[in-house]
Amino acid sequence: MTSTPKPMSTPTAGALFQLIRSGEADSRAELARITGLSASTVAVRVEELTALGYIEEVGKGASTGGRRPRALALKAGSRVVAAVDLGEHHATLGIMNRRGELLAHRLEEISLVDGPDVVIEDIVRRCVQLVESIDGVPLELEGIAMGLPGPVDSRNGTLVSPSRMPGWNGVAVGELIERFSGLPALVENDANIMAVGEYVERGQSVSDLVFVKAGSGIGCGVIASGRVHRGFRGVAGDISHVALKDASPVPCSCGRVGCLDVIASGYAVLDALRDAGVEVDSVDELLAIARDAHPLATRLLREAGKSTGEVLATIINFFNPQMLVLGGKLSTSEAFVAGVRQEIYTQCLPMATDFLDITVSQSGWLGGVKGIGWLLLEQLLDPRRIDGELKRGRRLEDAAAS
Repeated sequence: MTSTPKPMSTPTAGALFQLIRSGEADSRAELARITGLSASTVAVRVEELTALGYIEEVGKGASTGGRRPRALALKAGSRVVAAVDLGEHHATLGIMNRRGELLAHRLEEISLVDGPDVVIEDIVRRCVQLVESIDGVPLELEGIAMGLPGPVDSRNGTLVSPSRMPGWNGVAVGELIERFSGLPALVENDANIMAVGEYVERGQSVSDLVFVKAGSGIGCGVIASGRVHRGFRGVAGDISHVALKDASPVPCSCGRVGCLDVIASGYAVLDALRDAGVEVDSVDELLAIARDAHPLATRLLREAGKSTGEVLATIINFFNPQMLVLGGKLSTSEAFVAGVRQEIYTQCLPMATDFLDITVSQSGWLGGVKGIGWLLLEQLLDPRRIDGELKRGRRLEDAAAS
């Protein structure tokens, strides 16, 4: 027997919008059934949301025996957000509409050594240009979000001792974006946004997920119960400075020795190859010679994978996720992935790995853009923000009528 849904407590227009955006409801009848509101109240709130451009009718829904209801959906509209995944030498830019659809993307060369003011002002300018380059109706940019390759204090959005960003420590990047753009801004750590991008790419179906970005450096993002887990200050999941057992005493930027980042990152493997007399200039070249069965490159990548797996094993045992996703350039190396798998299955409890899905990223190089864009949309389309906009509109109407 199907139970009648419990009515929500005083559902607002914003709450109805969230039901439509999440896909839980796609008609006025469904909204009334889920919320317990009267059909007339639902109709009024739907009209308000439609007038503000948040939702639209998209045809007829499924019939339940009578006349087919008019289907409701989130309206893409003309408002868009810019999403940026900032790297050491490149920035990936994307433009997303309110449905989270990527309308355009571009890879831009940048240099972090130019300093935060120069880099951020330049990226804001390029975001505006990318919006203007999209054909069709004129688009309005309503916010800019950026993923950063370093620890971000979640309380105030400042960078905290980023290892490969000289001159950026303590910089409030969000404030810089707002100053140069005049728009709302959001900043987040790059591994976190990749975790979110993977979560969205997989249809938000994996509620507990660990994402590892293994490239020139190593980072980790955690999705817990369907939300990014940042911890108290935003460093939850930062595995780069976990010291490895029996590791070589390689000094790290944090002041200690033997951290995962200086033992198993792409840069660490490059250094080891060069010390052995193998001339390689980049992580891409490292991966290329490994694909050609270069014995030392293959062995070092497998060892890097095992070192990464050693750290991840503790996280898997503690957090017990449903899925471990390997992303970043090193995840394209079979040797690296095999090393991670070997160490996890060796060190983890059987109950933690019996149903654990260890896989490679589906979102690819655009995962960070999709993730940070989604987080900004969550902020801009928050039900409370929508309700506030509706209240301001009603006050203006009342003032005009009086």
